[in-house]
Amino acid sequence: MTTGTPGPAGALAGLRVLVPRPPLDAPGATAPSPAAIALRAAGAEPVVVPLVRTVPVEDTTALDDALLALGAGWYAWLALTSQAGVAVLADRAGATDDGLAAVVARGGARVAAVGPGTRRALEAVGVRVDVVPPVRSTAVDLVAAWPAAPTTTAAPGDTEAAARVLFPRGDLAAPTLADGLTAAGWSVDDPVVYRTVPAGPPEPEVARAWAAGEVDAVLLTSASTVRALVEHLGPPPAGTRVAVIGPSTAAEARRLGLRVDAVAAEQTLLGLVAALAGVVGPSTPTPTEDTP
Repeated sequence: MTTGTPGPAGALAGLRVLVPRPPLDAPGATAPSPAAIALRAAGAEPVVVPLVRTVPVEDTTALDDALLALGAGWYAWLALTSQAGVAVLADRAGATDDGLAAVVARGGARVAAVGPGTRRALEAVGVRVDVVPPVRSTAVDLVAAWPAAPTTTAAPGDTEAAARVLFPRGDLAAPTLADGLTAAGWSVDDPVVYRTVPAGPPEPEVARAWAAGEVDAVLLTSASTVRALVEHLGPPPAGTRVAVIGPSTAAEARRLGLRVDAVAAEQTLLGLVAALAGVVGPSTPTPTEDTP
């Protein structure tokens, strides 16, 4: 079952749910996870565990050059597919310029976000978002929602009509967006601006509870968290529900042999909690195969 709105209060009463800590080593990363808050509101006990973390690249030359070009009007579009990418750009633009909103406004680029979480992160730093996929938050859907590339060739020095896209990304980002836009006639620059690295091993008591089947469900927010979960804790016990944030995360979970019980219809942490609530209840049988 999939859903995009939080479940009713008490829908997950009494359950212990493992929640990956937001994998962002940036200002605000210590704020309470929206998933943990939503789980408590639904009566569950969140077990917050850092599985992966993201760190800015050490050499910021490519990022600094991209921000300069963005502010100079070289790019027609700025595309972001993660909140981590937004945080890195905003942090660096604040250190080298007047902030990301000022850089985008000065250059006149339009902005695309892969989903509501990334959109909110951009809006939180003052950047207006022009395009978000209407249904699913995936790179495929973002390509489908993208406007057609200009049909005329820009004259030398004419950057306003140029079909150029800046796509700052993480080192594990799939080529789906860049390849899709390139095939549609856009020129895409996709510098790597952050890396995803494993977090330290979970606390021993968490590992023990996981192995003993005392954790009722897990929320998985990316392919990297799926891999980190299996590496650090092992596959979920038979009675542990698995809820994933979207199709790519579901694909990686299934590739590693995990049963997927719920896929969020809206690729946000609140949507993920709602998806779990949709498959948990006294009348819901333990699944024997993947949820479509």
